[in-house]
Amino acid sequence: MKTLKFNHDDAVEIFSGQKTSTWRLYDDKDLSVDDTVKIIDKVKPNQSSSWKIIGEGKITEVVEKRLGRINDADMDKHKGFSSKDEILETYRAYYGNRVSLDTPVKIVHFEFKPNLTGDQPLAGMLIDEAKVYTDGGSRGNPGHSAGAYVICKMDDSVVEKSGYYIGVATNNQAEYYGMIKGLERARELGINKVQLFSDSQLVVSQMNGLYKVKNQELVPLNQQLKEVADSFERISFIYTPRELNKTADGEVNRILDEQEKHKKRR
Repeated sequence: MKTLKFNHDDAVEIFSGQKTSTWRLYDDKDLSVDDTVKIIDKVKPNQSSSWKIIGEGKITEVVEKRLGRINDADMDKHKGFSSKDEILETYRAYYGNRVSLDTPVKIVHFEFKPNLTGDQPLAGMLIDEAKVYTDGGSRGNPGHSAGAYVICKMDDSVVEKSGYYIGVATNNQAEYYGMIKGLERARELGINKVQLFSDSQLVVSQMNGLYKVKNQELVPLNQQLKEVADSFERISFIYTPRELNKTADGEVNRILDEQEKHKKRR
């Protein structure tokens, strides 16, 4: 499930019904109407163990406009600003000097349903920056294929890992699928900054603009991966040797082994 994280003061206003909208630049979660999101109170922003899920929000309306075209009506159920300069200064503090009055913003309105149990968020919801290791493999090239991702904290401790069967595909297609799924999951968890590691020199080089995508079967996957990547505040694609990518590789082989066992039982 997608998340929205708020500083404690904002979370208190949400809980009391004073705040039911949020402005999101660089829409890192592709928020849209009817999405349900976990609302997280970052009680102590630098101490993730203090963070709590205070409820769920159902998105009722999404309005897109330029930051410089924000008006008084847009500030209803949201923090008020006295000038466009104040808006600019506030959001540059979050996103840096790339923010201008021409930057697109999504004004997200939501209905809030409180959760009084104060559940702890999943581990992946507690981090803003992560390493994502991905892999993809095909037995036959093309043949039965699988992709996998491993989401880690910056100290390489594993937060979450998963593998999934793709069907018949090539090795390179499987590598792309692994990256796409890994980034989509990171985005769902609310992670904003990612270092993605893959042992596919080809795909990493294509994503870094060093190689052109000549295989037409990879073009749509390359475009899809770029779109997901663009939703992060910061992202880098890094080649890593296979021996340093064993966990993701193990997930791929686990899924393919399970698929072969399933075929034999049929």
